Amino acid sequence: MAKIVISAQIDLDPAQREEALKTAQKWIDGALSQPGCIHYDWSADLNNPARVNVFEEWESEEALASHFAGPQYAGMRDHIGQFGLTGAESKKYRVDREGPVYGADGQATEAFE
Repeated sequence: MAKIVISAQIDLDPAQREEALKTAQKWIDGALSQPGCIHYDWSADLNNPARVNVFEEWESEEALASHFAGPQYAGMRDHIGQFGLTGAESKKYRVDREGPVYGADGQATEAFE
């Protein structure tokens, strides 16, 4: 069973981004408590005052489907839309391999050993 990773960039009114993230904690915590959720992180992009970066990791397509059908997804979607949403792009990836970034020698490697 392959893991699913989601990477997204959401652009909000820069004056509202901090409040959007602060008040999203209940939705983030809710998603993290769902079965099959490995990571669920929404954070401010330090290079773009409007942008929120999203990183999610799910154990399976089934776990992600359950998230999409549940109140945490709808709640976060509706929540973030209240803060001057100006753009969003999101992609999902099915992971067929994973491995450490650093090899046994302590050096970063692009290879999957």
